[in-house]
Amino acid sequence: MPLTDDTFAGTNAPEFTVSEISFALKKMIEGEFAHVRIRGEIGRVSTPRSGHVYLDLKDERAVIAGVIWKGTVRKLRVRPEEGLEVVVTGRLTTYPGASKYQVVIESMAPAGIGALMAMLERRKAQLKAEGLFDPARKRRPPLLPKVVGVITSPSGAVIRDILHRLRDRFPIRVVIWPVAVQGEHCALEVARAIRGFNALPEGGPVPRPDALIVARGGGSIEDLWGFNEEIVVRAAAESAIPLISAVGHETDTTLIDLAADIRAPTPTAAAEMLVPVRRELLADVATLGERLVHAADRLLAERGRRLGDLARLLPRADDLLARPRHRLDRAEARLVRALEARAGRARTRHAALAGRMTLRLLERTIALKRERLAAPVQRLEVAIRRKRTDARRRSIETGRRLRPALARRQIEKGHHALETAARRLALQARSQLRQLGQRLESLDRMRQSLGWRETLARGYAVIRGPGGEGVITSKGAALPLPRLEIEFHDGRLPVLPDQGTPRKAPAPREGSHRASQGGARKPPRSSKPPEGQGSLF
Repeated sequence: MPLTDDTFAGTNAPEFTVSEISFALKKMIEGEFAHVRIRGEIGRVSTPRSGHVYLDLKDERAVIAGVIWKGTVRKLRVRPEEGLEVVVTGRLTTYPGASKYQVVIESMAPAGIGALMAMLERRKAQLKAEGLFDPARKRRPPLLPKVVGVITSPSGAVIRDILHRLRDRFPIRVVIWPVAVQGEHCALEVARAIRGFNALPEGGPVPRPDALIVARGGGSIEDLWGFNEEIVVRAAAESAIPLISAVGHETDTTLIDLAADIRAPTPTAAAEMLVPVRRELLADVATLGERLVHAADRLLAERGRRLGDLARLLPRADDLLARPRHRLDRAEARLVRALEARAGRARTRHAALAGRMTLRLLERTIALKRERLAAPVQRLEVAIRRKRTDARRRSIETGRRLRPALARRQIEKGHHALETAARRLALQARSQLRQLGQRLESLDRMRQSLGWRETLARGYAVIRGPGGEGVITSKGAALPLPRLEIEFHDGRLPVLPDQGTPRKAPAPREGSHRASQGGARKPPRSSKPPEGQGSLF
């Protein structure tokens, strides 16, 4: 029976619109499954430009669509990859526009160690196929790096161990780039640190390292998982600076160990690989220096002995030079004779040629030369006379025109020169008179200071003969004289020279007091000066 509108006319079942039933289902599912944990294998993974991640979770019998919003993607510890078995946490919701339900994933973790190792093996095979682990591209760090860059946590024991070992072995400069070595930000910060060190310019404010160390202590595979991320492995492979990986203990292996230039079992071993022991290096250099000196001494001694042996085999210098000296002496004798013969032949030819040169030939040659020179000389004389006549005429005409003005100028110039000469003469005369006056005054002062009268004023005296004539300059000239005069600055004093014999006193005059008293005659006064007073002579 066909269904018509009247068929359900008598029923009381409610009617829903499509939107009402869709949102009712959405509310019911989100209320019942607000928090769920789902285990499954990641199937299709889609990452559009919006930054969200769309994927499928599946097992052997069902598939559930999943979405990870962009804000949650940055917080995930594990990147979703196809084929990875994971356990996700989130909530179920529906999409009414397409009648679909999906799970909004808030966290994701691998479903056990087996899943992580399987993903690690797949990533390792992929990166190895790209050549990132090729031993041919690995480089050795320099023997003595000046600057070392360390990428690790600044608060852990790893950095202290590295600095302590570097200080003990060979102190160098260390630049630390602090990073998180565990957690969701580990991979991104380590990759940025490696690329940051490589981007430093030479000679910049921060020194560019000669070698890099990426270091971390031991831990579980989950703790070390950030060093297995593809971004870290690619940054290590692209590093232009040699890189040493020291992540975990010796038994721990991460993908950065395979991409690094050198893998160190521990951070302390990385420091030991990077620099030698300074004391051992100095000892090796000293040993090599001694060996070099000894080797050079042995080589010189050996070469000296060899040279002596070879020198004994050589002939003496006199023996080697004897024959060349003999040939040289013979050649010298032949050369002298040849030069003398050549000079004799030349003199003979010269005499023969001189004999052929007769006086007539010379006269003819001289006459010919005179004839050749007569015409040019005549023309030259005519030209000279013409030039002289023209010059004389021009000078006469010029003189006629310029004589009066020239005479006036010469007279004015003569007056000016005369006045100038008179002024100069007057100045020179005054200058000479002033100089002569100054010289005369100087001579007069010298005369006054050196004159004999001024000398007398200073305590000296002049001895003259009788009558003040002649100057007596010695004792021998003064003794024969009967009378002397001594001239002082204020007058003359007559004196008698000391003859060395006593003189009689003159007879007393008649009527004198002494004669009338009949007293004894007074002995003559001695010319010897009293004691204590010096003689004038």
